[in-house]
Amino acid sequence: MQCFERFEELGHRPALIFPGRAPISYAELARRVALQAKDFGSHKKLVAVVAEPTEHAVIAYLVALRGKHAVALLPSCNWQALDGFVEDFSPDIVCRRVDGRWRCLAETRKVRDDLHADLAVLLGTSGSTGKTRYVRLSAAAVEANAGSIGSYLELQADDRAALVLPFHYSYGLSVLNSHLATGGSVYFPENGASDVGFAEEMRDAGCTNISGVPYSFELMERTSFRSHELPSLRFMTVAGGRMAPALAETFRRHLAAGGRRFFMMYGQTEATARIAYVPPGQLAGNTGKIGIAILGGSLSLVDDNGRPIERAGEAGELVYRGRNVMMGYALARADLAKGPEITELRTGDMAERDSHGLYRIVGRRRRMSKIAGLRISHGAVEATLEQAGITAAVAGNDERIFALVTSPHCDAEVLKAMMAASGLPRSHLEVGRARALPRLSSGKIDYTAISARLDALREKPETGILAAFQRAFYPRQVGAGDTFEGLGGNSLLYVQLSLTLERELGHLPEGWETTPVAALGQMQRSNSKSSSIDSQLALRAAAILLIVMHHATLWPIPGGAAVLVMMVGYGLARFHRQRLFAGDMAGVLSPLAANLAIYLPIVVGFSLVRGEILWPSFLLIGNLGLVKPEHMMPYLYWFVEAYAQIVLLWVALFCIAPLRRFAGSLPFMFGVILLALSVAVKLLTPFVWNIGGARIFTLPDVFHLAVLGWCVYFANSSSKRHVLALMAASLCALFAWWGGNWTGSWVKFTSVFGAVIVLLYVPRIALPGWLVNCVLPVSAAGYHIYLFHRIVPEWLLPHPTLSTPVFTALAIAVGILSGLAMFALQKWLLGLMAHRSSLAMRKRLLTGKLQFAVPERTISGKL
Repeated sequence: MQCFERFEELGHRPALIFPGRAPISYAELARRVALQAKDFGSHKKLVAVVAEPTEHAVIAYLVALRGKHAVALLPSCNWQALDGFVEDFSPDIVCRRVDGRWRCLAETRKVRDDLHADLAVLLGTSGSTGKTRYVRLSAAAVEANAGSIGSYLELQADDRAALVLPFHYSYGLSVLNSHLATGGSVYFPENGASDVGFAEEMRDAGCTNISGVPYSFELMERTSFRSHELPSLRFMTVAGGRMAPALAETFRRHLAAGGRRFFMMYGQTEATARIAYVPPGQLAGNTGKIGIAILGGSLSLVDDNGRPIERAGEAGELVYRGRNVMMGYALARADLAKGPEITELRTGDMAERDSHGLYRIVGRRRRMSKIAGLRISHGAVEATLEQAGITAAVAGNDERIFALVTSPHCDAEVLKAMMAASGLPRSHLEVGRARALPRLSSGKIDYTAISARLDALREKPETGILAAFQRAFYPRQVGAGDTFEGLGGNSLLYVQLSLTLERELGHLPEGWETTPVAALGQMQRSNSKSSSIDSQLALRAAAILLIVMHHATLWPIPGGAAVLVMMVGYGLARFHRQRLFAGDMAGVLSPLAANLAIYLPIVVGFSLVRGEILWPSFLLIGNLGLVKPEHMMPYLYWFVEAYAQIVLLWVALFCIAPLRRFAGSLPFMFGVILLALSVAVKLLTPFVWNIGGARIFTLPDVFHLAVLGWCVYFANSSSKRHVLALMAASLCALFAWWGGNWTGSWVKFTSVFGAVIVLLYVPRIALPGWLVNCVLPVSAAGYHIYLFHRIVPEWLLPHPTLSTPVFTALAIAVGILSGLAMFALQKWLLGLMAHRSSLAMRKRLLTGKLQFAVPERTISGKL
């Protein structure tokens, strides 16, 4: 194609950019394309390319285009798609990874003359039977679409696109084609839109534009993308399905405030990606529309009989004409010999045109959904369910697919089949039950009634779970589509919400932290007498009980606090690794600030009782032994100060960019090295700073436990787990001996070793239901129990009528109950504030004082 034949002229301008390495210039790209073109030969061949985001895959695609071959782009990490294509189309060359290395392997059979001269690209799309069919695109269609996109986006040679989308997907391919056609560059990001470090990577890479599907923008919104400065950004584009008008308006205003543009677009693979767009100058008030046809194309509406509809506001099927319309579909190799079979594209979408000529989609002619850029045939999902022996009817919208089931299959079986048929995650799928499918008088299935069932599901979220999430993350707004991980949950919130889910659902769903709130609310309640819970929840409960008992008795049973210190490091790895790797230190420090806000009133109370300001405790350095005990909080609060110091030190380490990059690429190795250093510090510190017995509360003495917890989380293979278990056994034995070789020391480090083994080898623990109901509340309120468990018993201590056994039992019970009570009080207060905030927002909406839920400073500020 002519648009890709002038690479040599662009010389050393960057073409393809990958993180952590020098850009590939146009001159280098031209050289490598010319070199590999010799291997492909001059005879027209069918080339299958697994479109992974690497230079090898892009170059193989460009080589095929330059040699006028036909190239099929297939999804990466999906060998079923490759196997199916090979079986149906018998490609002459297959470009893929073999044993970890990129290879283009040619078939030894005689090359056939069965490919149409105009055929250039094959892209997969779902067919009505569920079998992948391929869209046949001519070289002229690909070139026309790239030129049109470059024209209305006003692409220039200094533009740099972030290729967030896979380029086997027509939208992602259009980004690649349009930028290479205009001499711009394409950046292949390391982070995805869901990652906290995505915005910073876009800034550092100098990207001038970012394109995504609606879900990409939802993910960016969850990770506070708009709070970052991106000085190079000129515009953003969205296509691939319906975008919520409120979210679209949010990004439109945000970009407009900085003099940037937001393009809302519409397209189909059958039109080489792009069909229509809303000119940015007309986007205000039109975020629910698809706009006008792209340059070189035209749109029209027809009724059921194919007659043109000219009147504004009247709905009809949307028809597109242009040079970028496909040649036709292909299901087998024989179809590749066919020439153009259509001159116009019947999109299957019902639309209407307003008085200004802007088009709006109002429905679908056929039973299809478009979710996250995927076109899902309801009939294909039904056919897959039928093959599995499941009797069901399927409906859907552009958010979810719904199966109304009449056969006695469990939800898990139905969902598994739906996920296989649609390629969608669980969060986009729903299952309903009925004795019989609703039918029309004609006997046909009443899909309108089934769609109404889906709408009713949307209107009835599980308020108990949603309310719990809103309380936990107050004052942040939480919606039905949010997830615990997406909201940036931490270890304490994980424990608290585990308690809520167990209460609401009767069990703790595996992987709930990545499941949307709405999906959690629609799960069926379990009446099982046992439940499987995350082992860290059981360990937290056991550790806090051990602490309470240790402080109430003279028994040599230390170890609970040491396990909790280890859990601090484990929590940093499990819940904050993405923020740490991305350099988002504010997100890591936020939970610490929330926990210290509970601790501060206790310090104030002790200061008032003692008649002096306990400044070491206010400064969180009381555990360092710098002052006499009477001028600080009791030593039992050392854990809070050590916890704060560990988090602050961890944040300081990750503020060092080279160290952060090393930890992000090799987190387990980073942990092992840091563990060795922290062990050395523990052993050597007494020789240079000896404060006696109080050293066991200091940061140098306990930091290795947090590092050990970090290593436990990243021991994600059998070999790593075995090595770490051996290291933990050796270290715990060493420290038990080093700590005085007495019973308490061995109990302490045996407890730590036991916790390590549980986390490494027993990720979930099955417990009777009654025991789960005891473990989860204690685990959730663990921090509060730690803070308050000795306050009331200290008041009871001088009581003369209480015998030692009675006082001990009472101290343990009251200590646990006081913590549970304070935890319940905090939940009630947060719930009250969240409820009042919700009422205030509802009032503003009703009175028209709230235009959209974005802070004023964000709207008017720069990106």
